[in-house]
Amino acid sequence: MPYPGGMTMLADFHIHSTFSDGSLTVPELVDFYGSRGFGAIAITDHICEEKTWIGVLSSYLGKTLTPATFPIYREILRSEADRAWDQFRMVLLPGFEISKNSISNHRSAHVLGIGRFDTFTYVAADGEILEPIKKIKAQGAIAAAAHPVWTRKREKQTYHLWDRREELAGVLDAWEIASGPHLFEEVRRTGLPKIATSDLHRPSQINAWKTVLNCERHPDAILDAIRKQEVSFHYYRELARNRESITRGTEGESHRTLATTA
Repeated sequence: MPYPGGMTMLADFHIHSTFSDGSLTVPELVDFYGSRGFGAIAITDHICEEKTWIGVLSSYLGKTLTPATFPIYREILRSEADRAWDQFRMVLLPGFEISKNSISNHRSAHVLGIGRFDTFTYVAADGEILEPIKKIKAQGAIAAAAHPVWTRKREKQTYHLWDRREELAGVLDAWEIASGPHLFEEVRRTGLPKIATSDLHRPSQINAWKTVLNCERHPDAILDAIRKQEVSFHYYRELARNRESITRGTEGESHRTLATTA
């Protein structure tokens, strides 16, 4: 569904491919989002720690980017970014998700790095969380807290960043106000900068909150809009019976927009 008025576009900045734990390849994701009229996406496959047993297992299972697979990932993203623009006028931003996983929810933290191809390089997930965050920002990329609060799902949680939110408020460029279908009221009530994403691993997860931008379809303009918080949020729902896309909020509402509170 096209969004009327100026340069307004629908964007999703947290998407996984078969390079980590997603079910679709990068080309399939480009077709999936491009055919639905999205203006910008970021593919953000996991980079897990290399020295922990969870990270080693993730590498063994092929659920994480590694220094060996990252160059291939980058080149496929670059090639598909050209096709995304030529075929759909959609901007594809390169990204990854630094994934520090622990048995303890309060020691686990995930950070999205969303940037530009001219500075896009591998960032190791090992070390104190501020280390990869600083390396992300040194690339000129956005560093965003992924699902920092309870996700309302039965899954491992990542509370470490939220526990340190006062310390990290001036460090992270954005915090997910939604990561999928659930709005995080704890984040919404703060003055922290925000984005909304799908955290998409499989096609059915497209029904989720998304970020809406009103800027030029250019990587620099998109990243600047996030930094300046020139964003709003829509709940996107796809009707399976006719593949028509509409924006919906809670049940019974036909349309809902959530503006930023910052």
